[in-house]
Amino acid sequence: MKNVDLHHGAATDVGLVRKVNEDSYLVAPPIFVVADGMGGHSGGDVASQMVVEEFQRLSEVYDPARGAEHVAGAFARAQARIVDFGNAHRALQPGWHAGTTAVVAALVDDNGVAKWLLANLGDSRIYRVTEGRLEQISVDHSVVQELIDAGQITEQEAAVHPERHVITRALGSPEGIQPDFFLLPLGSVERLLLCSDGVTGMIEDKEIEDILETIADPRDAADGLVRAAVAAGGRDNATAVVVDVVGLVKDATYDSQRQLQSLESKLGGRL
Repeated sequence: MKNVDLHHGAATDVGLVRKVNEDSYLVAPPIFVVADGMGGHSGGDVASQMVVEEFQRLSEVYDPARGAEHVAGAFARAQARIVDFGNAHRALQPGWHAGTTAVVAALVDDNGVAKWLLANLGDSRIYRVTEGRLEQISVDHSVVQELIDAGQITEQEAAVHPERHVITRALGSPEGIQPDFFLLPLGSVERLLLCSDGVTGMIEDKEIEDILETIADPRDAADGLVRAAVAAGGRDNATAVVVDVVGLVKDATYDSQRQLQSLESKLGGRL
C-alpha cells in the first residue's frame, strides 16, 4: 500500500431545481464515498451524511488487509443509524422517509497486492477509465435497470421511463441492505469516478468520457462534470469524486510501465 499514490478531486452542486443538497461525499484516502440522499430536507441530507460519517470514522482505523470486512461494517452501522432515525420521525409523522444511495471505493490489501474494492447501493455509479475508455463498473439498483436486464426496454427507453428514478436498494430500507461488491486489480484503473445520478441523469456517458479524458487534474475533472450536469439543466443535486492512480504497485496482470507512461503523458510529465 505504501507504493500507491492517489490524486483526487471532488465537487458538488445543489443544481437549478432543488432547494437542498441531499448529496454528501467523502475524500479520505484510501476511502472515497458518494451518497445521494432521499426523503427531502432533514431526511435525505441527514441520511447521506450519516453514511459519510461512518466511513470517516472507518478511515481513522482502516486496515486494508480487512478492507471488505471494514466496508461491510461501515455500511451496517450507517444502515442501523438511518433506520433508527427514520423510525423516530415516523412515530411523529407517519409516512416520513429517509434513505440514501451510496457508492464506495477503498484500496484493500489482497494477499499483499493492492486492489480496488468497490461497492454500491442504489443508482449512484462507479466508472473507471482505462486507456481512454469509460466503463461503468457498478450496476444500478433500479426498476429501469431490471427492465433492461429482462430485455423489456432499451437503455434509450430507460432514460425517459416514468419510473427511471425508482430504486430497488438503498440504505434506510427496512428490508435491510445488500450492497454489490467488486474487486479490481489496481492496474486496471487509471481513473475512477464516483458520482450521483444528478450527473449521469443529465449528461451522457460519452460526455463524461470526454471530460475525464481531456481534463488532467482530477479536481478540475470533478468540477467539470458537475458544471456540465448543471449546465444541462441541473434537475438534481450533482456530485462527482475523481481519483487517479499515479503510483502503482507491481502487478503481473498488466504492464505497469506502460500504464505509468500513459498517465505521465496525460499529466504533462508531472509524475
